[in-house]
Amino acid sequence: MIELYLDTVDFEAVSRFNACLPIKGVTTNPSILAKAGVGVNQALSGLTDIIGKDARFHVQVISQTVTDIVEEAKKIDALPYDVVVKIPATEAGLAAIKKVKKFDIKVLATAIYSAQQGFLSALCGADYLAPYVNRMDTMGSNGVEVVADLQLLLTQNNLDCKVLPASFKNTLQVMDVMKLGVGAITLPVDVVEQMISHPAVEPAVKQFSDDWQGVFNTKLSYES
Repeated sequence: MIELYLDTVDFEAVSRFNACLPIKGVTTNPSILAKAGVGVNQALSGLTDIIGKDARFHVQVISQTVTDIVEEAKKIDALPYDVVVKIPATEAGLAAIKKVKKFDIKVLATAIYSAQQGFLSALCGADYLAPYVNRMDTMGSNGVEVVADLQLLLTQNNLDCKVLPASFKNTLQVMDVMKLGVGAITLPVDVVEQMISHPAVEPAVKQFSDDWQGVFNTKLSYES
């Protein structure tokens, strides 16, 4: 089954959607944490209280040299949670991924803008790949097609790696990548809201209620 993540550290939003959806965990990045004014330890502690001890979190390194990335990845992995270390798929990042995997650390290669970039990350040992769908679209590429090519390359080469698309602005993008059989996905709060709501739903539910009450008044179904 696809792993469903929320791309936010908004505790209220995570609590809301965890109550009605099978949330696997949360993805973070330096920008999300900085915008919320919440550090990694505070975020993971609070999110664990909401989702539970089996939640999985994706935490990105800040370091940029190979040596520093590897050392930071070890520290992130040592946190008392189920953590996947996010490493940007740069030249230094790819070198760091190769070294980090020697310590049996789970890695997500992030900031992926092309199928070849993601494929090379998988060859280096990444467990997850995060192509930025909408960001590619805004740059003139087709994000969904890139995800499709990347998923095909993984399948053809029997690589045990999950594509975890990120960066969405609408539900159409989400549905298109899920049709490709990706193993995971992370969604911003506004897109999740779009997915679980439809303007026709509330009027339909109200009509059901009005019709029932017109005949049975306040009785519930099992009382009729």
